[in-house]
Amino acid sequence: MGLSAASITDKLAVYLSGVTGGPVEVSAVSKLSGGAIQENWALDVVVHEGDWAGRHQLVMRCDAESAVATSHSRADEFALLKAAHAAGVVVPTPCICCEDQSILGRRFFLMHRVNGIAAGHKLVRGDAMPGLAGNLGENLARIHSLRPPRDDLAFLGAPPEHPALAAIEIYRGYLDALDVAHPAIEWGLRWLQVNVKPPTDVVLCHRDYRTGNYMVADGRVSAVLDWEFARWSDPLEDIGWLCAKCWRFGANERDAGGVGAREDFYKGYEAASGKTIDRNAVFYWEVMAHVRWAVIACQQAARHVSGEERSLELALTAHVVPELELEILRMTEPTDA
Repeated sequence: MGLSAASITDKLAVYLSGVTGGPVEVSAVSKLSGGAIQENWALDVVVHEGDWAGRHQLVMRCDAESAVATSHSRADEFALLKAAHAAGVVVPTPCICCEDQSILGRRFFLMHRVNGIAAGHKLVRGDAMPGLAGNLGENLARIHSLRPPRDDLAFLGAPPEHPALAAIEIYRGYLDALDVAHPAIEWGLRWLQVNVKPPTDVVLCHRDYRTGNYMVADGRVSAVLDWEFARWSDPLEDIGWLCAKCWRFGANERDAGGVGAREDFYKGYEAASGKTIDRNAVFYWEVMAHVRWAVIACQQAARHVSGEERSLELALTAHVVPELELEILRMTEPTDA
């Protein structure tokens, strides 16, 4: 059952009154754009008494009507947000998490609203922001400073011994579960297996660190968003994902997410982490990025086609698959062909 602004206004006010111990007003509730996998709602809250007394501009992040495999629960995503915030990553300040589905019919958490632009097509076509690529590198290095084991992130499980091989096995399983064959994606998986690289390290990876999932204000990152896919993995997975052609929104001359130069991104990361990026190894993870996005796009389309969640946005996602398949074939073409 879909949420409405009216239901959120009334029910959330009652819930927050119980949490804060005093009267609470919820207003200006509006659904934010995006959110194909989870829903985000902007809202204004006035707390009249207690430690929270005052006006707050918040975002409520809640479950969508249907789930995607590997997407974290809201409680787990909230824990990731708290860990990142403590590590100095620029993220929205986490407020409160509610797992009681009787409140809104879905699990949700609240975080402070951040100003900035997130839309990828706007960021890549706006005015040049010389320091943005380096700033993206700095923030990613802070994410990668989080290492296993951590009690607060125990839900992530044991880190994989070989992140690339583990990912290949998972994506192949997802493809096998679909009703439609995708031989070009299967070819990409085979190439990844044959050309697999030894892991460089295992750290916390955002695993969706790309243009469109961070906000920018005054030429700098104002918030890293959408932590629902974070896992222990090879740090090159995040680096390859940001630099992959499929996430440049057409600004292909700017390798770092369509917003800056690859080397600027690398230098920002290296300065903050104290580690040197293996430039040659990043290409492998860019191929992995295209394969993974193609698999996710197929899954998104299947959510619509199956009737699990009727959505034009999900249906249109299927149209990126042929372009991704073509790029996979181009990137993995034998040199002696």
